[in-house]
Amino acid sequence: MKKILCLAFILSVSVTSFAQFRLGVFGGLSNYQGDLVDKPFQSSRAAVGITGTFTLSQRFNIRTGITFGRVAAADSLSNSEVLRSRNLSFQSNIAEFSVLAEYNIFNIEQVRWTPYVFAGLALYHFDPFTYGQDGIQTYLQPLTTEGQGIEGYGSKPYNLTQIAIPFGGGIKYAISDRVHLGLELGLRKLFTDHLDDVSGNYADPGELVAARGPRSAELAYRGDEVAGGELLAPDKGAMRGSPKYKDYYYFTGLHLSFQLGNGGGDKGYGCPKVTF
Repeated sequence: MKKILCLAFILSVSVTSFAQFRLGVFGGLSNYQGDLVDKPFQSSRAAVGITGTFTLSQRFNIRTGITFGRVAAADSLSNSEVLRSRNLSFQSNIAEFSVLAEYNIFNIEQVRWTPYVFAGLALYHFDPFTYGQDGIQTYLQPLTTEGQGIEGYGSKPYNLTQIAIPFGGGIKYAISDRVHLGLELGLRKLFTDHLDDVSGNYADPGELVAARGPRSAELAYRGDEVAGGELLAPDKGAMRGSPKYKDYYYFTGLHLSFQLGNGGGDKGYGCPKVTF
């Protein structure tokens, strides 16, 4: 997947090599919002990326990028006693290729700073996993912990590569006519509620064991690992998560970009001169 994302990024740069081009790097935090968190920025992890921005006008840009991050959450960190007693947890690496339309509110060729907004389309890959009581890392999608793909449950296992809609904004500052620094927040609207492997109802533990093995039943409900928790899993059909709202993940951080090539100006690299 990472090789595909890198190839897509290189191609997007190559086909627009004659446009005014900015190469950038992103560094910051990745987070998620879903069934295992009850407040933003609860379990932040690092995120890094590389971007290419093509200037179409003084305020409008097309920005492509590859971003790698990780999202994580655990019921044990929740303020809710009900969620803590459920005791589920997950982590997932995120690999994303995005194409964004970016709009600067002010003309950064004339002022030092500007708010900006962006939106677009992204292709991302995720693969949730957790650690059992034995400390062994286990990927969750093949276990179909809510019965996906098992006869009588009526749903298929979720896909690990999907489409997202990224959108967000920030504030950009022109360090010089060639170097810009942005502080931004970018959210990703997803079309799955299984980024964390939790969405609907509990499956029957016996059916999970028969179809997927004992590890599936062990990780579908983990309240028996909590002191004073219920030893038996909830009945089949009991609520495990809420499918009402899809999951989100989001990146927060700094985006540093550098002007490359001949932008069509009358001297140097052709970069417009920043005025105060």
